[in-house]
Amino acid sequence: MRLEDKVALVTGAAQGIGRAIALRLAQEGASVVVEDRLADDRAQGTLREVEDAGAGRAVLIAGDVGKVEDDRRVIAEAIERMGRVDILVNNAGVERRADFIDASEADYDLVMHVNLKGPYFLTQAFARHVRERGGGGRVVNISSVHEELPFPHFASYCASKGGLKMLMRDLSVELAPLGITVNNVAPGAIRTPINAHLMSDPALMKALCKNIPLRRLGTPEDVAAAVAYLASDEASYVTGSTLYVDGGLLWNYAEQ
Repeated sequence: MRLEDKVALVTGAAQGIGRAIALRLAQEGASVVVEDRLADDRAQGTLREVEDAGAGRAVLIAGDVGKVEDDRRVIAEAIERMGRVDILVNNAGVERRADFIDASEADYDLVMHVNLKGPYFLTQAFARHVRERGGGGRVVNISSVHEELPFPHFASYCASKGGLKMLMRDLSVELAPLGITVNNVAPGAIRTPINAHLMSDPALMKALCKNIPLRRLGTPEDVAAAVAYLASDEASYVTGSTLYVDGGLLWNYAEQ
């Protein structure tokens, strides 16, 4: 098991990609902190699955990653309850669809706070912990092909993911002296609840799959496998990079 004796914190782990990541890291031997905005039935369900899947410990911590005070508290509580944190997976994310000229400040703030402000201050708190304890660490951000690819009607989402790309690149340099690697995983079209409307419409699915050279949607497990690699010692010399998990979508996409 590649992550035995490691502690991983996964934000937005109640469902979808976050849940798959938490499960995969547990299967790789890590103890896992399941984090989500609410300690509701979905989050409790992830916790139970992680407990069943892994040999390490698992705990649930609730917090709104869009709030700096919650970010600092989540890291502090994880350290208090688990003894340390070795791997931070900034997975929590939201999107809001709107024509640019009609987009509201409230929707902009929500997207930017969760998708960019959260990873910024969670990583800051994590890096301070690593500086204090020594021994290095791993940061893996769940970005999107839209850190590169325009997505009309989702300008705030694209801005947040483009910002996350540059934040990752900057921190990969700045945090390297602490032994912290920082990388992004950028999914394309994945079978998650956020894409339920696509999966329920055969015409939309056909049009989308024409843009994907592998001719299928990815799975949360596809993304989780990439995270497990970047969190492991096998990726100890990988930092400042984006790993695309998109079936070839990014370089084959044409807006319909």
